[in-house]
Amino acid sequence: MTADILSMSTPPPYPPARQLLLGQKVLVTAAAGTGIGFAAAKRAIEEGAVVFVSDIHERRLNEAVERLRSIDSQRVFGYPCDVTKQSEVNALVESAIATLGHVDVLINNAGLGGTANLIDMKDDEWSRVLDVSLTSVMRMTRAILPHMQARQRGAIVNNASVLGWRAQAGQSHYAAAKAGVMALTRCAAIEAAPYGIRINAVAPSIAMHAFLQKTTTPELLAELSRREAFGRPAEVWEVANVMIFLACDLSSYMTGEILSVSSQHP
Repeated sequence: MTADILSMSTPPPYPPARQLLLGQKVLVTAAAGTGIGFAAAKRAIEEGAVVFVSDIHERRLNEAVERLRSIDSQRVFGYPCDVTKQSEVNALVESAIATLGHVDVLINNAGLGGTANLIDMKDDEWSRVLDVSLTSVMRMTRAILPHMQARQRGAIVNNASVLGWRAQAGQSHYAAAKAGVMALTRCAAIEAAPYGIRINAVAPSIAMHAFLQKTTTPELLAELSRREAFGRPAEVWEVANVMIFLACDLSSYMTGEILSVSSQHP
């Protein structure tokens, strides 16, 4: 029995590549560091895609590009971008199209969290989280859609959160933003469907990476992990796997859907 319990808390083996995105051109935002965006870019390369990554932190972005190029030096490109600025978003999309020829898949991963009770929250604190976590998704989607519409194809994958459905103290700004991402995903999907474009989202519960460990107390991380049926947080690549599924042709009949990447149950 003990062995069974321990096996539940151990991540499964890293999955082998299946060429799910062979020849596809993929643009990923917020891909520097060790989080979900980097994992999504890595999985996309492993699945045969040419990948164009972006992040606001230019040094970390360059480091991420070098790490990704260790997988394939010919299929990785990078460009710095602050997704809260429309001019930089436009420049990112233009650069990706100029470099890759076209973009098949956009993965909107940019997000910003924090903890503050509503009664103590400042306007700029609220606005910053919504700008990075929600409005940036709108900006990127708005910028890429004309290109995808002209090609009559494309897939967009957004990163939401189970907090778009569930309540957690101190997370009203982040939860509101992620609920907005879910609503934006559904509405944009209806508008994009006549052009052969699919727009879906993932909603992770907890995925462990270095930045989360820096910004969240060990006590809260332990509590959130205990709530999961597997007794552990997700690996970032487990979330990225679902993003790859939504980006590839295996999900060809899905649009406007929000897939929970969670083992947590209320």
